[in-house]
Parts: sequence; structure tokens; C-alpha cells
Amino acid sequence: MEGKRSSTPQSNKRSRSDFEGDDQREKNGTVPEQGSEDSTSDDDLGPQLPSTAPKKKKRALPHEKLYVSALPSSPRYSKSLMHKEQLSFITLTPQTDFLITSSVDGVVKFWKKVVDDIEFVKEFRAHIGEIKSVSVSADGRSFATAGADRTVKIFDVITFDLLSMLTLGSTPNAVCWVHGHGASIPLLAVSDGVNSKIEIYDGRGENQKPIHTISGLHRSPVCLMNYNDAYDCVVSVDDSGMIEYWRPKGDYEKPDNVFQYKSSTNLFEFKKATIPGTLLHGISKSVPTSITISPNGSQFAAFSFPDRKVRIFDFPTGKLFRTYDESIPTISAMQQAGTALQKLEDVEFGRRLAIERELENPTVRNRQNVVFDESGHFIIYGSMLGVKVINTLTNRVVKVFGRDENIRALNLALYQGQPQKKGLVTISMAASANPLLQDAEARDPVLVATAAGKVRFYLFTNDEEITKSTRDVQNEKPRNLSGRNEAAITKQSETGSAAVIHTTYGDIQIRLFPEAAPKAVENFVTHSKSGYYNNTIFHRVIRKFMIQCGDPLGDGTGGESIWGSDFADEFSTLKHDKPYTVSMANAGPNTNGSQFFITTEKTPWLDNKHTIFGRAVQGLDVVHRIENARVYKEKPEEDIKIVNIDIK
Repeated sequence: MEGKRSSTPQSNKRSRSDFEGDDQREKNGTVPEQGSEDSTSDDDLGPQLPSTAPKKKKRALPHEKLYVSALPSSPRYSKSLMHKEQLSFITLTPQTDFLITSSVDGVVKFWKKVVDDIEFVKEFRAHIGEIKSVSVSADGRSFATAGADRTVKIFDVITFDLLSMLTLGSTPNAVCWVHGHGASIPLLAVSDGVNSKIEIYDGRGENQKPIHTISGLHRSPVCLMNYNDAYDCVVSVDDSGMIEYWRPKGDYEKPDNVFQYKSSTNLFEFKKATIPGTLLHGISKSVPTSITISPNGSQFAAFSFPDRKVRIFDFPTGKLFRTYDESIPTISAMQQAGTALQKLEDVEFGRRLAIERELENPTVRNRQNVVFDESGHFIIYGSMLGVKVINTLTNRVVKVFGRDENIRALNLALYQGQPQKKGLVTISMAASANPLLQDAEARDPVLVATAAGKVRFYLFTNDEEITKSTRDVQNEKPRNLSGRNEAAITKQSETGSAAVIHTTYGDIQIRLFPEAAPKAVENFVTHSKSGYYNNTIFHRVIRKFMIQCGDPLGDGTGGESIWGSDFADEFSTLKHDKPYTVSMANAGPNTNGSQFFITTEKTPWLDNKHTIFGRAVQGLDVVHRIENARVYKEKPEEDIKIVNIDIK
């Protein structure tokens, strides 16, 4: 009986002295061994916590090093080439290996990719004025440009020849080839810069009339289009930030192989976006400046302004996959916190920040784009800290090009082909250590980039032996060689005797007075030629008084002169003694910026208060039509826009 009592549960209970003994042993540095009589592992009831927390499994992309090795290896550019004016777009043609560069003066240049270099082929003066949009077909055989001169030029890439020209009734906003490989007839979509219609043309240019017109898809002018060959579907974006999918044939409706209901997608992301610091101007949306389809068509990436975010969407579902914030407030906060990709000196950070603010200009912002690598796992885009390469699976920056270069990259194009041998290589073969296979399939990648405010485009390659003194090739004659004749030509180009304001209500022709107001005329002409006034609205309309415009913000609080600050009044013998007088708007003496107005009556009380620099001489009915538009608090209820301004 005595032995049975010794085996009862009560005998396993520990006394207070036992616990005190444990405490004393811990103080002395001795711990009971497992299996000893002092061990309490069998006495604790219930589940036990693990001795250490399990490690969180990191996402990993198989063969990531292989994909990165297929990109250019040098972080510095090895070569740069020139246009006479700043570049707008660069395009690498799929399969045909041509590089096509376009500049703001309407010039298009063809270059051919050869082993370790590119060679110049041909130059075209495609447009008189700005090139608004470019597009290359999915098969790499056709190229098109849309210009501010209301024409579309169609090129054959293989023969690098200009095939035909489409003459339009208004300025086009965007062009896009919307046919896939092996199509019997090439199809070219052209969006109108004035209304929301999209016209489909025969891409051979044999017929000046469109095959079909899409008029009810968007409510605002379409600014971007891109074709997804894998889904035979076009993505289009309008000025209000609305994204639509449509099939370029049949009923021209949304295809059946994508989402059923738009409400189940995240395609309203841009409409819902709120931009910090801009609500005072009534802006609560963001608009994409580029749309890029991934190589297999499963995703598309968009860069947008003014929120400066890169968004990646799943194409068939329209769901948002990733967002990367490159906004100025975010960059500034990371710089102050020391968490930025690269810590910059305050002076250098301020210099780069000034360049970032210049990108808000409507004539520059549409040059920023995002590109995918050939695997579709990485996106590449220009930023304040260089050209970033981001693994979208792991959310890591794996490479930065041009980190220490004095350029701010904008428009990018990536070539990853193998011109010396185009064989079939699997990922496993490429990842192997077979030196013969690696040598036979050596790559020749090149990343091409334009830069803000530069007349050059830059090549990042595998060339590590870079000589700064020879890498910037002078393939064009330098401008402004010095001399009075050159200065006179420059001065003459900054003035004019007449202008035509193309509005959504019609054309207004004005006579300019450069002798009476040289600075005001120079400011107006330069802004007009650069496209500064394009798509701005008549924001203030008062019947029996005047119509006012020229503010890129659209609320009367914005706009600046071509010199970046206010300029002085220029009063002369000209008076506000007639209607249709064109004068500078201001906020007091010597505060002239970009805004101007056209009077509809005699306004003598404005004499010696507002600089007169022109008078409307034709299109007076258009002036009165704008004057009589329905307004709310002096602002037209429906936007009346300046499409563009031609100088004569």
C-alpha cells in the first residue's frame, strides 16, 4: 500500500523549495539537463510554443541571375547619338531589329541594330512641328507617326521607306497598329484630339477614309492606345483617366476572353486617384502617359501623372498587381529618412528635384514610359535616381542604370536579341555551365534611353571599357555656332505676325504686334510652338466683356512665362478701343505669365493696365460662340479647349 501511494499524482507535485532551488541553480549558471529528474518538460499541459519563431519564406524567382545577365551589364552608357532637337520617342521594332528615333521638330531617323552597335540608315522630315504619337506593329514591319500638322505618316520598316500619308481634319492624339501576326490587311487606329472618336484605317494608306469609326466608347479624347496580340485586344485611355478594352474587328466591343464586368476590375484606379497638393485646383484624378504590354500579354504597365506612379495590372482580369510610388513627396521623405535607394548630397538632391518638377510640363510628361524585359518578370523605367530594374515578384530593385550619369532618363527601349545567332535555347540550357553553349549564344543586349532636356539618346550595353571623351558622338552639326546671322535667325523664330488658335468651337485668327509688345509676342509664340497651350481650356468667360484662357491648371491660378517668372508690362499707343483686342491677363502691374484674353466689347478701363499684343481678325463668330456658352461662376459648364496654335 505504501508503494501504491508513492506512484499517485500527488507524488509528482513540486514543492516551493523545489522552485526556489531551480532559481538558485539558474543564478549559479547551472541548468538541468534533459532527462534528469529536475526536468519539467513532462509536467506542462497543453501545446508548447516553438523554441524559435519559424523563418518567413522569402519569395524567389527561379533563374533570377540568368534573367539579369540578359540585361546590359554596364551601369554607365557607352555611347550617345544626336538629333538636332530634343527627342520625343524611341522605338525598337520586334523581329526586324530596327531602332527608330523621333524628335520634337518632326524628324524621324531609322537605325539598324548590328553586332555590338547600331548603324544609321535613313532620316525623314516626317512632320512640320511636334510628333504627337508613334506606333510599331506587332510583326515589326510597319511604323506610323501622328503629327501636330494633322497628318499621319506610314512607313515600311523593312525597306525603311515612307509609304503613304493620311490627311486628317483635326490634330490626332494617338496612333496604334491593331493587327496581329499574319494579318491580311494591316489596321491602324487613330484617335482624335478634339473629340472621343477612334477611326480605323487601312494601314496600307490606300484609302483616306476610315474603315470604321468608334464613337461611343470614350467620353473624352483618347490619349493612349496599345494592342495586345495575345488577346487580340486594344487598351485605350482617355484624358479623364478612363481605361477601356475593345476588339479591333467585328463589333469592336470588349472581347470574351477577358473580365466579364468592369466593376470587378481595378481599371478605375486612375479615376479614383487623389493627388496630394492639387485638390486646391480641383484635380482629383491621374492620367497614364504610357501603356506597355508584357511580352506574353498577361500584364500591362502604366506610368501616370501627376501622381507619378507605376502600376502593373493583370491583363485578363484587370486587377491591380503592383504599384510603385515615384512621387516627389515620397522621394523627399525617403531622402530625409535615409531610406532612399541612394543617399544624395543636399545640393545634388535639389538639382535633381528641380528637373523632376520640370517633367510636369504637358509637352514633356508623355515621354515617360515603362518597359518589360523579355521574361516579363522585370519592369524598367527612368527615375530621379537612375533607370531602375525591378523584379515584380520579389519587389526588389535588382539593377540601376545611369546612377551616376548627369541625365534623367525618360523614354526607354530594350533590345535583348542575339544578332550573331538566333537559336532555340531553354532556360535549363542557358543556366548550365557549358562554356561552348554560352559562347555560341552570347547575347548583345542594349538599353536605349532619351533624357530630359537633351538632344541625345543614350546606349547602355555590355561594353565596360568606356571612354568619356569619345562616347558622345557628334553626328549632327552643333547648333548656335555663334555669329550675328545665327542670332538673327533665332530671334526671328521667336516672333511672328499672325496666329491661328484652333479651338473645339472653331478657328480664331489673330494679328500680332511684335513692335508694340515684343516680350508678350515672344512669350505667346514660344508657348504656342512648344505646345504649352495645347488642350488648355477657356476657364473664364464673361458675356459682353471677354473670354480668357492660357492657364494649364484651368482655374486661373496657374501658368508661367517662358522665362520662368513674371515679365513686365509693355504699354504702347494701342488701346482697348475696339472689341477683339488680345491682351495679357495679370494679377497687377508687371505680373504677366501665360494667360491672355480676347475682348468682345470696347474696354477702355483696361488701358495701361493690360499689355495689348494682338487683335482677332477672323473667326469672330467663334469668339462670340465661346462668349455665349453656358457658364457656372464664369467657367463654361462644358470644357472649350485650345487644340493647338499655329504661328505664321
